[in-house]
Amino acid sequence: MAQKPLILVTNDDGISAPGLRTLIKVMITLGDVVVVAPDSPQSGMGHAITLDSMLYAERVTLDDGPQKEYSCSGTPADCVKLAIREILDRRPDLCVSGINHGSNSSINVIYSGTMSAAIEAGIEGIPAIGFSLLDYAWSANFEACKSYVKTIAENALKHGLPNGVVLNVNIPNLTKKQIKGIKVCRQAKANWVEEFDKRKNPQGKDYYWLSGKFVNLDGGEDTDEWALENGYVSLVPIQFDLTAYHFIQNLNSWKLND
Repeated sequence: MAQKPLILVTNDDGISAPGLRTLIKVMITLGDVVVVAPDSPQSGMGHAITLDSMLYAERVTLDDGPQKEYSCSGTPADCVKLAIREILDRRPDLCVSGINHGSNSSINVIYSGTMSAAIEAGIEGIPAIGFSLLDYAWSANFEACKSYVKTIAENALKHGLPNGVVLNVNIPNLTKKQIKGIKVCRQAKANWVEEFDKRKNPQGKDYYWLSGKFVNLDGGEDTDEWALENGYVSLVPIQFDLTAYHFIQNLNSWKLND
């Protein structure tokens, strides 16, 4: 009898997050599932790892099901590292991260703990996908996500991914009937126009709350932002090699060693 694919499931919203629970239910239809997820929310952690404190991973049971689950004290990237090195008894065939409560499209991928977990798996040569729903509410309805998550994960298991490539999937906050399908896209050029709300605590010390407005600077109709605004699931292949290859020749023309 053929061995089922081993699927590592993680996230950044914490092990009890509804998005993660939905992702688990979809993945157990595709293979053997092991969950290693943070014990508390880790949104916006990016690719942070724990270096100066102890890490813990505790076996837990949150739902009925065949999956094995571990609650980890570390970041999303820690969860993947610990899973691969200490918890799993074989190399996973796929790592899925999410379903995140909120967007990880465009520039948000840089800050995302969800995507950093997927990227960490990709660094290890494991096909990996990050899934996000454009609804930040804890009570978000993930029902419309299920078929798209399953379709994309099935194809990743079947076809694999190139070394150095991870998939970033964002799902609009619409009903299944309203979603038009999946569109393969590029990452839109966008940024956050940020402000700090400066206040004083009761002891008179200044403190700050970060706020800001997301601004899409890209008018292209081949971007993730366009797809999401027009009712499509966006599917963006991303890479973690940050080398600007197009600028190497230019740099070589600089007089750097004179």
